[in-house]
Amino acid sequence: MTTFFAKGSKTTSLTSEDLRDALLQTFAAIGMPERALLLPPDATRLFSRAGELTVLSHQILGDRVTDIMPALGTHTPMKPDKLDHMFPGIPHDLFRPHLWRDDVVRLGTVPSEFVSKVTGGMYDRPWEAQVNKMLRDGGHDLIFSIGQVVPHEVIGMANYNKNVFVGTGGKDGINESHYLSAVYGIEETLGQANTPLRQILNYASDHFCSGLPLLYALTVIEQMPDRSLHTRGLFIGDDHDTFFQAAELARQVNITMIPQAPKHVVAYLDPNEFKSTWLGNKAIYRTRLAIATGGRLTVLGPAVEEFGEDQQIDHLIRKYGYRTREEVIALVAENEDLAANLSAAAHLIHGSPENRFEVVYAAGNLSDEEIRSVGYTPGNLSELMKRYDVDTLQNGVHTDIDGSEFYFIQNPSLGLWQADRN
Repeated sequence: MTTFFAKGSKTTSLTSEDLRDALLQTFAAIGMPERALLLPPDATRLFSRAGELTVLSHQILGDRVTDIMPALGTHTPMKPDKLDHMFPGIPHDLFRPHLWRDDVVRLGTVPSEFVSKVTGGMYDRPWEAQVNKMLRDGGHDLIFSIGQVVPHEVIGMANYNKNVFVGTGGKDGINESHYLSAVYGIEETLGQANTPLRQILNYASDHFCSGLPLLYALTVIEQMPDRSLHTRGLFIGDDHDTFFQAAELARQVNITMIPQAPKHVVAYLDPNEFKSTWLGNKAIYRTRLAIATGGRLTVLGPAVEEFGEDQQIDHLIRKYGYRTREEVIALVAENEDLAANLSAAAHLIHGSPENRFEVVYAAGNLSDEEIRSVGYTPGNLSELMKRYDVDTLQNGVHTDIDGSEFYFIQNPSLGLWQADRN
């Protein structure tokens, strides 16, 4: 098990040539594959530079890249215009959609005893390690998983083998992984590298993936106050240590410590990235460790038009709404439809302010009645976009028109914000 390339620091800024050189160095070390499967993220990770790394890998490997499968998880397949935007120049006939309910195989089962141990007894069910059947049966001698390590609500720090077991996972594995993490606690998970779920996925990697030619490329990205993005690190390898190196750098550059918990946070959801609360609720996840008790979060979502990207999950969100952890656990025990869709149940927990702060949701294409029905306060998007000029505001504290202060966040998906709320 080896780290083939590792470069990064709080002041590093890797260029396109640096990325190309890192790939050339890696392929020289491992040898050129005959059949390569690339596993980048989808457009919800647009700023990860995974798209560029995928394009560069295709340029270097050429026809040796036989398949590219965006690690969609439960997201909808990418449309042609999104493919062209994220992966310019790559022929569409190389892309394979991941169908999380159908095209999966089971590699093994993490025993309930291990799950119970790492969750401190809070969850005691076995976990199914599932992947898209192409990973096992596609005849590839390289499976190259590409993505960004950044604070994450389900696993603490995103990517690495999550891109495999969740990004190309199946219904059982995705549902259980999200729900066991939600039961364990989102605020105990955010920004942590060695979470219970990470330990479960690492167990699956160690015990069930020895026959898979997996290689990981992990970026660490920092957004600056002027909205420029700097690639602070790139780590390429096939072992846990490669991930933990990237996670430590992400902890340094992607977690913003705020001296005093703000009573009002305003978060903007870029229309090119966020069209659902399923994704847009990163505004809630990534700010909840900062917002003062009794405070308010205002979410500006011009393109938000649905709750769940999946029709079935959208129905469940509308039916049950965003509830506290205890309420959702009770609902799962009492309702078969929610118990059969545990990732939806996890989402309801993660999206709840737990009665600690108010969420004002200004969604461009959802009615006030729809917003109110799931437990949020509707906001007038037109008025709020005039009040908070997202084109000029930078991350940080600002004075509102009534003289109060608010903390603005340009893109909640790129970091995690924390404050001492005591």
